[in-house]
Amino acid sequence: MSAAQDFVATPPFATIAPAEQRVPFVLNSPHSGRFYPPRFLAMSRLDASAIRRSEDCYVDELFRGAVALGAPMLAANFPRAYLDVNREPWELDPRMFEEALPAHANMRSARVVGGLGTVPRLVGEGQEIYTGKLPLAEALSRIETSYKPYHEALGRLLSRTRAAFGFAVLIDCHSMPASVRVGDGSVRPDFIVGDRFGTACAPALTDAAIAILIGMGYNVAHNKPYAGGFITEHYGRPAQGVHALQIEINRGLYLNERTYEPSVGFAPLAADLTRFCAEMMAIPESLIVPGTVPLAAE
Repeated sequence: MSAAQDFVATPPFATIAPAEQRVPFVLNSPHSGRFYPPRFLAMSRLDASAIRRSEDCYVDELFRGAVALGAPMLAANFPRAYLDVNREPWELDPRMFEEALPAHANMRSARVVGGLGTVPRLVGEGQEIYTGKLPLAEALSRIETSYKPYHEALGRLLSRTRAAFGFAVLIDCHSMPASVRVGDGSVRPDFIVGDRFGTACAPALTDAAIAILIGMGYNVAHNKPYAGGFITEHYGRPAQGVHALQIEINRGLYLNERTYEPSVGFAPLAADLTRFCAEMMAIPESLIVPGTVPLAAE
């Protein structure tokens, strides 16, 4: 068997769309997938709880209110421990595989060194996922059957949005452990807004996101320690009318990180995020796109 059989009954990802897209926004939740294929679990040394350490639990549900506001959302069903689409397609760790990697693989990125490549070696707390080395065909199969179709779907959503509205805004939705600290280590951010240090979106979007969240009473950090991953960097092309902004949510706001059960904070946070999306969607177009050039081919 190969990865092609892992997502037959359950598709690898889903697009949740309104009857009509009314706003130039697209939401993306690449790490909230919680369907763990039995074949994958059989390869792992981790139990059903530990394997979820990298999961952005329920982030797709927290942002679901944006769909009713007129924005489509793309959400992974595959878990991040299985495949990370917020990486380059061949960002792979040579220590994981029985065969040598092809020359085009990125084997030396900081993410690969940290065990968090396209096919991760570790889950969030540094625990090894697999009992032994994998055949290279396993990585290739996951990339071909899930990674590439996922990015094709995201690219289509953004291209159609850009064509319909003249520009597109991607909100890339993530969560982070409650243990994350910034600055001197004493500050626990509720949110981290990442724009690849100003390169991925119009400043008005970043400024508005930070101001809206602070106005709701949240502690907000900017770019540190998370400035945005591959998705934010790859799709964020403000000069071409495509803007990308990453939002990281502290899991302590809504989740029991030991049991993975939503806490009493889940519903209030979801309501705040719907309000956040509504206020972001109300930003005047003139502040976002003073002038654009045609979108280049992907």
